[in-house]
Amino acid sequence: MKIDIRYFASVREALGSGESVETRAATLADLRDELIARGGPHAAALARGKAVRMALDQVMRPESAPLRDGAEVAFFPPVTGG
Repeated sequence: MKIDIRYFASVREALGSGESVETRAATLADLRDELIARGGPHAAALARGKAVRMALDQVMRPESAPLRDGAEVAFFPPVTGG
């Protein structure tokens, strides 16, 4: 299936604004693992030890959320403000 990915904040600085990918991932966790497996900047920016939030079709979701063809996934670090 084809997924549109958007990156924000420090993840965007490391990986660019986004990309479209063909994936076999069934969940957000699977997609993150596929991206980490690319190595290099993807592995560093999305590493399992890093706090990374995910949204699916502009709604915050847990990593167990199922993907669908044509979905938009966003990756970003937790954001705090004052």
